[in-house]
Amino acid sequence: MGRKWNNIKEKKASKDANTSRIYAKFGIEIYVAAKKGEPDPESNQALKFVLERAKTYNVPKAIIDRAIEKAKGAADENYEELRYEGFGPNGSMVIVDALTNNVNRTAASVRAAFNKNGGNMGVNGSVSYMFDATAVFGITGKSADEVIEILLEADVDVRDVVEEDDSVIVYAEPEQFHAVQEALRNVGITEFSVAELTMLPQNYITLPADAQAQFDKLIDALEELDDVQRVYHNVE
Repeated sequence: MGRKWNNIKEKKASKDANTSRIYAKFGIEIYVAAKKGEPDPESNQALKFVLERAKTYNVPKAIIDRAIEKAKGAADENYEELRYEGFGPNGSMVIVDALTNNVNRTAASVRAAFNKNGGNMGVNGSVSYMFDATAVFGITGKSADEVIEILLEADVDVRDVVEEDDSVIVYAEPEQFHAVQEALRNVGITEFSVAELTMLPQNYITLPADAQAQFDKLIDALEELDDVQRVYHNVE
C-alpha cells in the first residue's frame, strides 16, 4: 500500500505547486457538478464530493462561490466528461479524465501530448481494466487501530487501513466514500490530508532513467491541458 500512498502524495504535491491552474480546474468541476442538480451540497452528492476535494487543495471560497453562483444563473456552458486511455514509454499506462466544452479540441490536444512525448493513445478499456476505482482518505492524529475501531463501530466496510509516514490511510470502495467520511466525522475527524476518488493501478512499474524523464514530460504535458482534470498512471 505504501507505493499507492506515495504516488497519491506526489501527485497532490505537484498539483499544489500549480495553484492557479488547479483552482481554475476546480472552478469548472464545481460548476459542472452544481449544474447536474441543485446547487446545494446537502442535496447534490456530486457537488458535495467536489467541495470536499476542493477543501483538501485549499481552493479559496471566492472561487467556489463564483462557480456555484454561475451554475445558479443564466450561464449555460455544456461540458462533457471524457476519459482517454493510453500508453507511455516502456509499457507505462495512463488514464486521462477531462471536462470539455469542445470534444474535438480536447481529443486533439490529448493525442498530441501522447504523440510528442513517447506515448500513444489506446482504445477505451485498453488500460482501465488494470486500475481499480478507489476512495482514499488521509488522516493524522489517530492510529490505524483507532481508525479501524471507528469504522467497525459504524459498520463501514473498507479495503484496507494502513499507517504511512505520519498518516493513517483508508482505502475503500468508491460507493463507501460518504459512509467512511461520515463515520470519521462523527468522532470529530473533520480534516483530511486527502479525500479522493482515484484510480489506483493493480501493479506499479519502475522505469529506467531515460524513460522516466520522457514519462514525466508526458504527464506534465497532459496535466497542463486546461481541459484535463486528472491523470492516473502505474509508474512509481
